[in-house]
Order: sequence, then structure tokens, then C-alpha cells
Amino acid sequence: MKIGYVRVSGSDQNTARQEVLMQELGVDEIYIDKASGKSTDRPELQKMLEYVRKGDTVIVESISRFARNTKDLLELVEALKKKQVEFVSKKESIDTTTPAVIFMLTVFGAMAQLERSYILDRQAEGISIAKKEGKYQGRKKIENDKLEKIYKEWKAKNITAVRAMELLDMKANTFYRRVAEYEAKQG
Repeated sequence: MKIGYVRVSGSDQNTARQEVLMQELGVDEIYIDKASGKSTDRPELQKMLEYVRKGDTVIVESISRFARNTKDLLELVEALKKKQVEFVSKKESIDTTTPAVIFMLTVFGAMAQLERSYILDRQAEGISIAKKEGKYQGRKKIENDKLEKIYKEWKAKNITAVRAMELLDMKANTFYRRVAEYEAKQG
């Protein structure tokens, strides 16, 4: 079977172009992720990796859609190879049925990783300029008028920290940061 894998970085992005390519290539099954490629912990990627079997071919539009760093790319291709599944990237004309492919994958994987670094650099540069111009203050602070009451319950050991976080709808790092801020205000 031909298995297509499609990825865009966010839920607001469109997968149509990649899906059309997969249809043109006659794929039998398509897995679509709308998530960052910085990690391989993507639901549809993991489902696809579980689904493929000996003799299948995984097809992607480009390597950057499959993995954003060399290590992840080589590990994913190795996982496919162990299952005797081929890998094809249309943009880079990579096909694991040809010799010297690991060398090519390493080069293209490194290029995808470099591209990701450039994106992060440009993003940081843009944020820095926006901060200097007073246009960016970071994420808006979550206001929670229940903090004081729940904080006192937690400090009195009437509730656990986990329960306090649930009641405030906060993750641990936010909760403890807000506790520190609150305690600093109280002096």
C-alpha cells in the first residue's frame, strides 16, 4: 500500500495542496497532522507508524513535513526500514529503494533543521523589535479572582496543590509562579 503523510504546523493552516499531491500519487491511506514538526510526538504520525507493514511505502511531500531535524528524520526512516517499509519524499526525490539514501537523508534532514533554526531566529528577532517598539508584551496574563481564596485553602492544607491547580485551571508552572507572585505581594 501507498501511505501518505501530510503535516502543517497549525490548525489554521491548509493541507489541501499536500492532499491533492497524495491523490495524484494514488495513495491508499492518508494521515494528516496539524502540529509542529519539532517533535515526532504527533498523533497521526504515531498512528501511521503503527499501521504500516512490510511492503508499504510512506510518501511525503517534503522532508520538512515529516521531520524538522536530522536525528528525528533518521530515526523515523530507520523505524520504517525495520518494518520493511519504504520512504519517499517527492520534493527532494528521495526514495529509500535507491543506494546512498542515508547520506542524502542526512543532508536534507540537516537542511530542514537549519530552516527551523532560521525560523526561530527570525521569530525572536521580530519579537525583539516589537518589544522595543512597545507592540509586544508577551502573552496576556491569566487573571483569576479565585487565587487568594484557593491559595489560603491550599496553605491551610485543606486541598492539595493538584486540586488547587484544577480549581484555578492552571498548569503546575503557572500555579507556582502565581503563588510566588502572590506571596511576594503579601510580603
